[in-house]
Amino acid sequence: MFRCFAAAASVAASLAAASAQSAAPDAVAAPGLSVVATLHADGAQIYACQPDAAGKLGWRFREPIATLMRDGKTVGRHYVGPSWALDDGGLLVGKVVASAPGATAADVASLKLDVVSRRGAGLFEGVTTIQRLHVKGGAAAGGCDAEGATLAVAYSADYVFLKP
Repeated sequence: MFRCFAAAASVAASLAAASAQSAAPDAVAAPGLSVVATLHADGAQIYACQPDAAGKLGWRFREPIATLMRDGKTVGRHYVGPSWALDDGGLLVGKVVASAPGATAADVASLKLDVVSRRGAGLFEGVTTIQRLHVKGGAAAGGCDAEGATLAVAYSADYVFLKP
């Protein structure tokens, strides 16, 4: 009985991993990697009103801030770095290596990130790559006219944590 359950669980995990990978745009795909976890994020992309090289003010990305959830329960936070910190003590910091345009002009890009530093173990043990998929919202729109002003734009996404 246990072997039957273990085999079914293994097949289900393989199907979930294949489904997560097939949902990724080609530009941010991570073939050959296995899904460790998919965490849903709800939060905001934070922008600051800053001048560009020509001195024109515009919204410039500053940082994300989001709650990470699994099965409807809060398990951690996502914030500047970009960093992902879990309640089990695990922490990852990533670096963007690829992106794909959002589904609409209101959506920030899907991303592929390499892990550049880590702390702790737990769920994040062995994770080398992170994908941001199924993004809704987060893109700044319109102009700004007060340098230093901030704008928070609500977004949600799924973060897929992968290992070899």
